[in-house]
Amino acid sequence: MIDKRRSFITGIKGTRLSPNEIFFLKKYKPWGVILFSRNIKTISQTQELTSKIKKLFKDSNYPILIDEEGGRVSRLSKFIDNSIFSSEFFAKLYKVNKKKFYIYYDVYVKQTSYLLNLLGININNVPVLDVRRKSTHKVIGNRSFSSDPYLVSKLGKICINKFHENRIATVLKHIPGHGLSKVDTHKKLPTVGKNINYLNKIDFYPFKNQKSLLAMTAHIIFNNIDSKNTVTHSKKVLNLIRKKIGFKNLIMSDDISMKALKFSISKNTTLAFNAGCDLVLHCNGKYNEMLLVAENSPLLNDFVIKKTSQLVNIVR
Repeated sequence: MIDKRRSFITGIKGTRLSPNEIFFLKKYKPWGVILFSRNIKTISQTQELTSKIKKLFKDSNYPILIDEEGGRVSRLSKFIDNSIFSSEFFAKLYKVNKKKFYIYYDVYVKQTSYLLNLLGININNVPVLDVRRKSTHKVIGNRSFSSDPYLVSKLGKICINKFHENRIATVLKHIPGHGLSKVDTHKKLPTVGKNINYLNKIDFYPFKNQKSLLAMTAHIIFNNIDSKNTVTHSKKVLNLIRKKIGFKNLIMSDDISMKALKFSISKNTTLAFNAGCDLVLHCNGKYNEMLLVAENSPLLNDFVIKKTSQLVNIVR
């Protein structure tokens, strides 16, 4: 039952579930599971893994997520070469030849979605809606469509619609914008000093009026909104995402174990929920950390249950 699950998404360690992980999934019942390259060896092995997870929950639509952005971020590289198909590649094509863009992008999303559906994966963590600058850290780089917020917004809408047409749900990232970050949040905490009018026009703009079921937070401090807390831990910024940007669906944290967050795993988890995140993401598959996230994650509330039911409308 959905209402017995807890409000977190977990990674796992290998290509099959260990006895500990089976015990963990049965006991703590995470909202979803995220897969990485380490979990994916062959098509039949991945199908067996996702099928096992879904059987544990008796739910053929149980949320299984992946980062298949194309370009540098491709977890399916053992099966398909999406290395040239970065967001930047498609944005440049759109500007040069819109007709060609629509043909290429349609084929790209169809082939990616076909493989995801074949593997039993139903949520792809795209689109990246960060507006790129010359100073943007390379961890974003060509994962961003463009430096033009209007183009980023337009291509984001196309991305979401195309994946939805192919029965894959999506995750906006990194809300409310990662483009002004000059450091890698896997290692350090970035701070942004721009005023809210500037941010509203550029960085926040692409996230407005998007129909994605989920959005992933940026581990960034926006000094002029909340100088003490990262987005993930900030009631002020999450409130702004709800009211000013107008995102009405599920907000999930970026990986709670990243170095940009300075507290313990337990505290990082609790602070994210207290600030208003609906779901907390933990990726590395370290069992001791998984337990801490699980023990500090509440059962799904009515809002999350309602929104989760909408996943079925997209993926079946």
